[in-house]
Amino acid sequence: MEFKLVISNPKTGQSYLKDVKEPNASSINGLKIGQTFKGESVDLPGYEFEITGGSDIAGFPMRKDVRGSVRKKIPIVKGIGLRRNKRKGLRVLKTVAGNTIYEKTAEVNVKILKEGREKLVAKEKTEEKKK
Repeated sequence: MEFKLVISNPKTGQSYLKDVKEPNASSINGLKIGQTFKGESVDLPGYEFEITGGSDIAGFPMRKDVRGSVRKKIPIVKGIGLRRNKRKGLRVLKTVAGNTIYEKTAEVNVKILKEGREKLVAKEKTEEKKK
């Protein structure tokens, strides 16, 4: 199991990308949207994160109101999973992923609640330094 962790810093408005591989990914498996976890589980000591969303391997977005680790077709009026609704009040059936992280989750979005000592570095800046 592996996925991408998109870390958002609400103070600066920046976001960072971190690839999470198997030993660390299994510690986050089973958590739901809205839950918090320590940064030690993803090799970022001192940090504390809150899960805000994500998507599965097929690109379906996770929704907080869909329970479990499943894909479901639900009627949506507005919100996550619906780009635009041309007619007001029109319900559209859309496929979305559940609110629980599982082995087919590809991306997990988190926000920083508590910062650690080590600063996060944007992925583009580290690649430029290597060249």
